[in-house]
This record gives sequence, C-alpha cells and structure tokens, in this order.
Amino acid sequence: MSIKGLDVSEFQGEVDWERVKAAGYKFAMLRAGYGYDTVDKQFRRNASECNRIGLPIGAYWFCYAFSPEKAAQEADGCLSTISGYRLDYPICYDIEQASADYVEKQGIPFTSALARNVVTSFCNRIEAEGWYAMFYTNRNFLDTYLGADLPKRYAYWYARYTDQFDGTDCGMWQYTSTGSVPGISGNVDLDLGYVDYPSVIKDAGLNHLAGGSAPAPSPSPQYITYVIQPGDTLSGIARRYGTTVNTLTQLNGISDPDKIYAGNTLKVPENGTGTGSSAQYYTIRSGDTLSEIAQRFGTTVSALARLNGISDPDKIYAGNRIRVK
Repeated sequence: MSIKGLDVSEFQGEVDWERVKAAGYKFAMLRAGYGYDTVDKQFRRNASECNRIGLPIGAYWFCYAFSPEKAAQEADGCLSTISGYRLDYPICYDIEQASADYVEKQGIPFTSALARNVVTSFCNRIEAEGWYAMFYTNRNFLDTYLGADLPKRYAYWYARYTDQFDGTDCGMWQYTSTGSVPGISGNVDLDLGYVDYPSVIKDAGLNHLAGGSAPAPSPSPQYITYVIQPGDTLSGIARRYGTTVNTLTQLNGISDPDKIYAGNTLKVPENGTGTGSSAQYYTIRSGDTLSEIAQRFGTTVSALARLNGISDPDKIYAGNRIRVK
C-alpha cells in the first residue's frame, strides 16, 4: 500500500487546496512552526482549507532545541498552534542538519545523545497530550545521530531523494523536493504513505478526533515571550520583569545562567510569579501591523516592542501572542 501525499510550508505561498485534492493527493503534512513558538505564516490558512474540503492532514514542527527541556517547550508551542484543527495524521518533529548547526552556533556540542534526547522529549510530550507522535529526518542524520532504535519507538517519516524506495522501515517516505502539483506555485515536497494513519489514530483514540477538532489548551500561567538582546544578562532580565534568575532558569531549562544567547527566546512570568495578573494580551491576526495594534490599545510601537522584546517592529507574525498593557 502506498498513499499519495505532500508536505508544505509558508514557502509554497497560498495553496489552492481544492486543485491539490482534485489531482489525487490523499494527505498533506503542514509545517505548523519552528523553535519555541514561531508559527508558520500559512499554517492556519492551510489547516483551515484542508479541514474545509476534507483533505486529511498532519503537522510538523522544526527543531531548534538544544536541550530536552527546550524540546518539550517546542512541543507545547506546536500543540498550542494545532489546537482547534482536525489532524488525522501524526504530529511530527523535524530534526536535520540545520537543527544541529543552530545548536553548535549557540556554543553547545551537538551529540548523538542530545539528538536522541530532544526527539524523545518532544515525542513524549506529544504523546502525553493524546496525540500520535512521529519524527522526520534523512538517512545520513539518522545513521549519524539517532540510530536504529528510535524508529522502532516512534513513527518515522523518512527523507531520501531517489526514484526507488530502499525498503527502510518507515511510515512515510519523502522522495523529492522538486515535485510539481496543480494549485501550488514552484517546487513542493512529495511523499508516499505506507500506513493508514487515519485508521490507526482513530482506532487508538488519539488526536482528539471525537469532537472533530482538538480541544483548546487548558488554562495555564501567562507568560511573556522575550527575545534576548545583545548585552542582556539573565539577572538583568529578571530584574526588569520582577522575577528571579532561579525562576527563569527553571522555566526555560537553562543549566548555566551565565550562558544565554541573543536571538533566543525566553518565557518570562507576566507578573514575576506566573500567577494572577491584570496584564492584557492580544493574539496577532493576519494583516496586523504593530502600529495598528498600538493605536487600537492606546499605546506606542516602541512601548510594545520594549514590552515584548521585539527587535524589528516590521516583523510580527499571525498567531503569536503579545502583551499590550
């Protein structure tokens, strides 16, 4: 059995999903996002359109984690993003050489043990919340970092660009990155599925399918997502937000408080403790600009940028949540 599918991200732009379905594609894996909580710009549209026309979907999240704790946080970001959509296919962690390169640039050695631990942490978190977990990588990365045991524990989406399948034990095979599909401009990744995941997932009672979509995430303490700036220290950030270094290290899985890196994100309790607050938040919508949001809430662009650690006011993303008061 082989099932014809494809996978897309924001790089494919706006997809005409009705044409894709009419061309005979039976499933799509959609990039939901990457890192801690960066949502793919096209995910919500893609998921909504596929749900509307009845094309089964799964989701994948690109790994930038440099510890198991960070991987669990990335899983939480993924779960928050996919909540509210029907997913009949697995939730997949995409780990590859770019993941390793990012970790190395943070001054952290990328080892086989670390690679296995972050995949295990992400997938276990996905499973703990009642979803079907999977991981994606290519043959070289699998052999170099992950080993043969991981595909026996979690579903495996295998990447190898060739005309002939090599018999690797996997649930899905991504066989090209230069496919051509009606309704999609430019190249697109194409896949073959070897497992009837909708039936497997339904029979196992996973992916919250009873009501047709995932439930909203349960209430949890509210946090600010802060982007670390050049020259920042953890103690300085803690003072700024009325919290402690210990709270920040525990919340973000930081083993060495003296090693934080510009460009990374931190979860910071909105009122210093993570419980109770009069702070006001807004979820960015498609088409929003920071100046429009500032005007709507009677504040300024610079105040919003400072409050949320936004380094470039022209770069905000639909689905992200920012503090406005």
